[in-house]
Amino acid sequence: MINTAGLRGDYSKAGPDYAVEQEWGEYTPEEHALYRRLFERQSNLVPRYACPEWIEAIGRLDAARKIPRFDEISSKLKARTGWEIVAVPGLIPDDAFFTHLANRRFPVTVWLRRPDEFDYIVEPDVFHDFFGHVPLLFDRTYADHLYEYGKGGLKAMRLDAVKMLARLYWYTIEFGLMNTPAGVRAYGAGLLSSGGELAYCVEDPRPRRLPFELERIMRTDYQIDRYQDTYFVIDSFDQLMRETAPDFTPIYARIRSCA
Repeated sequence: MINTAGLRGDYSKAGPDYAVEQEWGEYTPEEHALYRRLFERQSNLVPRYACPEWIEAIGRLDAARKIPRFDEISSKLKARTGWEIVAVPGLIPDDAFFTHLANRRFPVTVWLRRPDEFDYIVEPDVFHDFFGHVPLLFDRTYADHLYEYGKGGLKAMRLDAVKMLARLYWYTIEFGLMNTPAGVRAYGAGLLSSGGELAYCVEDPRPRRLPFELERIMRTDYQIDRYQDTYFVIDSFDQLMRETAPDFTPIYARIRSCA
């Protein structure tokens, strides 16, 4: 279970897997307008800073004018990679999250931030989840990696290793960088949905940009309230899939032994 008392979303209608109805008709014109402003701002940045796979995928969505309907996007996703979107109130427990991923369902928050949170929000909202995460679900290799991550998460829970596995998610799915012919570009959702960190992660000289190294990532703490000091860079989603394929059980044991 998760303590929902301090969380933003309405969990009163959530099912056992924390799924809810999107209730798309309940979004106000003001919310659609705010979503559109967020989309426009990021759309001006991503051609310079996003990886080609993400740029290619966002063109499939036709999602610039209003908050998207999850059922319509799910139909496109299912046809492409077998995934679907599941609406959730907000943050959900690890077991529910991993179970959704392991069944090719990506949880997307239903509520949208307030206008005064335009530049920064503590909890992920529908814009972060949709704009940042959903486009790459159209990339088969990335989508397959996320599916394997979900299965690995359920195993990590049994091994009391979720903290180590969460660092992998943070430094790849949320804040990952990729080498491209044009230079380093972002593929992490936390970067792609950020008005400030997206340029910082690619151009600023201060952060370290290190080659992907699984065990180092699992040993590296991260910041939740400021830009990252360190990013890890992959060469391709094929590399990410290949280097996260081995059994993590001995890796967890080695990290614990050195702690």
